[in-house]
Amino acid sequence: MHAPVLTGPQYLSEGLKLVLSPGLRLFVLLPLTINLILFTALIVVSMQQFSGWVETFMPSLPSWLSFLEYVLWPLFVVLVLLMVFFTFTLLANIIAAPFNGFLAEKVEVVVRGQDDFPPFSLAELTAMVPRTLSREMRKLGYFLPRAIGLLILSFIPVVNLIAAPLWLLFGVWMMAIQYIDYPADNNKMSWQDMLAWLREKRWQSLGFGGITYAALLVPGLNILMMPAAVAGATVFWVRERQEQALTSTS
Repeated sequence: MHAPVLTGPQYLSEGLKLVLSPGLRLFVLLPLTINLILFTALIVVSMQQFSGWVETFMPSLPSWLSFLEYVLWPLFVVLVLLMVFFTFTLLANIIAAPFNGFLAEKVEVVVRGQDDFPPFSLAELTAMVPRTLSREMRKLGYFLPRAIGLLILSFIPVVNLIAAPLWLLFGVWMMAIQYIDYPADNNKMSWQDMLAWLREKRWQSLGFGGITYAALLVPGLNILMMPAAVAGATVFWVRERQEQALTSTS
């Protein structure tokens, strides 16, 4: 009997339970340490530069429209928060990619109840580094042109009012890509095929990406949420693939 397909919040919740289980805690320690260092750096840099960044994006208004600054300020605070947070999250994932890939392997073993992967060893982890980093470069190549387009949009007066919701939507989609790619890569699914599969599962993917994005925005909680997102994405991969196979054979 197949396990039920879950919603985005349920996948993340199940991922959190898995990374806190005794058998997987060891594989979470390194990603957690990397996250702690990078998010501490994020807080320090943001406290020093945040006001300047917001003023950079705020449009210059004539004196008779100065009252609008009180309305626009929160919008551009959100815009800068989304941009800064997403940049640091991307950097953290690039650095932690080999460990996240290995964590996804171990979670898949637990969820499936069978182990088709090589046993853990330093040699196996080292061998995974070039493959996972290559895949992260593919994600970066996908992300950068779109992020640059949004960044340019963010500097255009009036038009930049829609930049914050667009950054949010793009961030949600990228969260789905970022984390579901780990089990997809472990199972030798190509980058293009993975994107095509996510588009087929667009609403499920956006649901998972949305709750992951929201959880990662919470200071303190986000340190644990990154490995939880890897585990939750792996559960997403296994359950949705099983459901797809079941549907195609029925």
